[in-house]
Amino acid sequence: MMSDERAEKPAVRRTGAAARPGDVGRRLARRREQMGVSREELGRRAGVAPEYVRYVEERPSDVDARTLVKLARALDITVVRLLGGGPGAPPGPGRAGGAPEFSSLTEEECRRLLDRHGIGRLALTTPDGPAAFPVNYAVIGGDVVYRTRPDAVVAPPDGTPAGFQVDQIDDAFSEGWSVLIAGTVRHVADPAALREEAGDTEPEPWAGGPRDLWIRIEPRKITGRRIRASPYPSDQSDAA
Repeated sequence: MMSDERAEKPAVRRTGAAARPGDVGRRLARRREQMGVSREELGRRAGVAPEYVRYVEERPSDVDARTLVKLARALDITVVRLLGGGPGAPPGPGRAGGAPEFSSLTEEECRRLLDRHGIGRLALTTPDGPAAFPVNYAVIGGDVVYRTRPDAVVAPPDGTPAGFQVDQIDDAFSEGWSVLIAGTVRHVADPAALREEAGDTEPEPWAGGPRDLWIRIEPRKITGRRIRASPYPSDQSDAA
C-alpha cells in the first residue's frame, strides 16, 4: 500500500502550489461558492475546522498535502484542478494507482455529478460515422440542455438517438469517474419558458454568436463508473 507521503506530496510538487499558495485559497472559495456550500459544511465534509477553511481561503497559506486531499474530495474536484494545474495537458498519462477500487455509480450519484459540470461530450452518428463533440451544458428538469445553431452538426433532427458523457480525472492519484447518458434529442419548442426555468444555470456556449436553438437530451439510461486508489489508513472508517 502506498503511504500518504508518497501518494500526496508529488501532486503538490508537480503543480507548484508552494510557489503560489494564495491561489489555492481563491480556487477553494470559488469552488465552494459554486456548489453553494458554507465553510461549516465544507469543514464537516472534509473533517477540518471551519476556522481552518476560512484561514486557507483568506490568507496566502500553504496547505499540507493530507488536508488538500480531503478538501478536494469534499468539493468533488481533483487535487490538480484545486492547485490550478493540468489545463495544458491531456488527462490520463499517469500510472495506475496501487490496488485500485472500481465501482459502479447509482443513478442518483450520476445525476449529482452531472449537475456539477459545464462541458460534456455529445456522441452522434454522422454521415462520416460516430463522432463526439464538446458542448457547454446545464441540467434542467432532469435533462441535459445545450444551445446551438439550427445548422450545426450538434443539432440533429428531433428524436435522434444520442449519447452524452462527462468525466473527471485526477492524474496525481490515478482516480476518476465517468457518467454516460443514452438518450434522445428533443428540440425545445418554448425556449423562453426553459430559459426562465434555467435561471442562473442557463448554458452559455463558449463558441459565442447567435445560438438560439435549445436542445434537450432526454435520458433513457444513465450509468456511471468510478475508480479510486485504495483508501489511506486514516480514511478507512470513512470508506466503510
